[in-house]
Amino acid sequence: MSVGEMIETAMVGRDGVVNGTSALDGKTALHRGIVQVAGEAATMRPDPLRKLAAEFEPLHGILIRHEQVLLAQAQQSAGCNASHTVEARMCRWLLRMRDLTGSDDLQLTQEFLAQMLGVRRTSVSVVAGTLQKAGFIRYSRGNIRLLNIAQLQEGACECYATVKRHYDRMLKTK
Repeated sequence: MSVGEMIETAMVGRDGVVNGTSALDGKTALHRGIVQVAGEAATMRPDPLRKLAAEFEPLHGILIRHEQVLLAQAQQSAGCNASHTVEARMCRWLLRMRDLTGSDDLQLTQEFLAQMLGVRRTSVSVVAGTLQKAGFIRYSRGNIRLLNIAQLQEGACECYATVKRHYDRMLKTK
């Protein structure tokens, strides 16, 4: 937003790409990517990626499917933010982060989670406390350990499973 506020609409993990449309003959990046957790990443100028995608059809297809998945995520996120409780959305968000990082240990502050969920920090504090008391997570000073994945899945709204199905159907290679 023009005042600096933001909300998560789609998440990309270690096997994804931000602004892949630039390799599909797009001239302008339409997305803003922010790094949510520490890890390794690579960057590439659009022109060489566009050339590779033109020469290697499987890469071109993957980039198209990836953009379709990101659009589906953004649409699901909009509905989720309007329809589901903060607790269900936080469970969804933590599970999705786990899928994208491959880790049950996440370094995330309450302030950052609040931004991503589009809520006040106090709401995240209350929900994190509830999830911790229930044994779903252990939370301490910016460190979240996911303890009970099955319970988090049960607590998450339908959006987690919907986004995961889109991803698995369109991008899973295994």
